[in-house]
Amino acid sequence: MKTNLTDEELRSLSTRSDLKAAWMFFCNYAIVIASFIIVFFWTNPITIILAIFLLGARQLGFGVLVHECGHGTLFKSKGLNQLMGDWFAAPAVFSNMGAYSHVHRRHHRLAGSENDPDLPNYKDYPVSRSRLRRKLVRDLSGKTGWRQISGIASSITNFHNLRIDQQEALTRGLIFNITLLGLTAAVGATWLFILWVIAFIFVNPLISRIRQIGEHAAVPDLYNLDPRLHTRSIIASWVERLFICPMGVNYHLEHHLLASIPVYNLPKMHDLLKNNDFYSTTHITQGYRELYGQVTTR
Repeated sequence: MKTNLTDEELRSLSTRSDLKAAWMFFCNYAIVIASFIIVFFWTNPITIILAIFLLGARQLGFGVLVHECGHGTLFKSKGLNQLMGDWFAAPAVFSNMGAYSHVHRRHHRLAGSENDPDLPNYKDYPVSRSRLRRKLVRDLSGKTGWRQISGIASSITNFHNLRIDQQEALTRGLIFNITLLGLTAAVGATWLFILWVIAFIFVNPLISRIRQIGEHAAVPDLYNLDPRLHTRSIIASWVERLFICPMGVNYHLEHHLLASIPVYNLPKMHDLLKNNDFYSTTHITQGYRELYGQVTTR
């Protein structure tokens, strides 16, 4: 749809940068490593809990990198997007980038309609505060995460029945996680890998649900084709970006307006659209505390 952006602005926003893309990968890995280092040298309940939540957020960060590489917008070349997504992002969370991208393209094509494949994730909102709390507690209790672990275990058991792409994705996931286990064992701290698994089971599902809610739940009109009505962007603090919405995933409205724009250019796109009055009738959510009020009822 027309966004009031000039041709020059569109060209600038659409420009891909291998350096910026590599920086995003570096930052995500760096925070994972820093989390391990902090909890290794200063082991106490506070640093353990902090590390688990940081790792869970970075696991979502790997998911965001899969999303961007799947769109082919992070790096300049298709091959580099494929390589980095398949080998350095998706394996961390046992994701199949090809299969994910296939479904995700349908989401973009059908968002704002009853045929959106992701609709079950957010169509019931707003919900009561008690109901949302039950959902979040269920995630934090590990119930959702254990289902994911069971799915991975089932795939390993039935490896020979998987499609070739599924076998390849699972193999890469095993290589990544076994390598991580080996590295932690090499420094005599296998328990660090256990923290990674704990984060995957107990924290990552929680943060992923909050992301889904933030993007499309309780929007002005979920069944309107205008992204300003069926999608939300959230202006997040640095703490929220660290623990809830890594890698610019909070600029989801801009992403739905123009999926060809690299994620590292979405903040600039947001500012341009805000300044040219494209959002004159659009409410931009200020932080996840405001989001909570938007998606719940008493």
